[in-house]
Amino acid sequence: MTALNGSVAPLSPFDLVTATGLVVAAGLVSLGLRLGLEKRLAIAAVRTVVQLLLVGYILRFVFDLNHPAPVVAIMLVMTFIAGHAAVQRVTRRFPGMLVYAFITLVLSGLITTFVVTGLIIRVTPWRPQYAIPLLGMILGNGLTGISISLDLALESFAERRNEIEMELALGATRWEAAQRPLRESVRRGMIPIINSMTVVGIVSLPGMMTGQILSNTDPLTAVKYQIVVMFMLAAATSLACMLSTMIVFSRCFNARHQLRQGFITRKG
Repeated sequence: MTALNGSVAPLSPFDLVTATGLVVAAGLVSLGLRLGLEKRLAIAAVRTVVQLLLVGYILRFVFDLNHPAPVVAIMLVMTFIAGHAAVQRVTRRFPGMLVYAFITLVLSGLITTFVVTGLIIRVTPWRPQYAIPLLGMILGNGLTGISISLDLALESFAERRNEIEMELALGATRWEAAQRPLRESVRRGMIPIINSMTVVGIVSLPGMMTGQILSNTDPLTAVKYQIVVMFMLAAATSLACMLSTMIVFSRCFNARHQLRQGFITRKG
């Protein structure tokens, strides 16, 4: 591997094989300590290679086309997969939760992405080199926030049902009875991104900034882009957490200010 002036150093197949040794070393640690993780680690490594190579070829094809239709299609597929992943992490369910998670990520993810590309970076909003990576970062953080918010909100409504129904019986509105668990759900969902913002640049150098530095971009330029990205992630995650909890609220309470009995079920 030899670095080129003004561009990232190319990697040969031998370099990738050498990098595989790092995973093998992790597997040896698992064997030595009898952790039983070597099989899962091997499967994860194979999936990493296959999935990333597949994405690489698809993105190369899309970049060459430079047309909005395949970009939008890829973004919608990414959003649906993220919604499905978010729902899978939640221990309780309500009807239509996957659809609502998808809608939440569409609103928070696509809107934020197009605002950043169109108004801040000022490139064509559907330009794949910007839109797809930015959306990927938003979805990765957004699905975590949604999972945490949904899980806590549904758990609170299920576990505190008697307390909520007593408040409703004493004259409280559905919002008055639900606002505490909803606020805590949004707050808890925001904690991961806030923690990331707190230590960025001190404990960790994020992937986008690292990638730009490796490609010989001026560090201050890379920092400016990373600031935009972190603020973008904070906005998108907060919007996703808020929307998901409000959807739970609207679905779990009816117009007569009653908590719907049996509406929330445990994951089977």
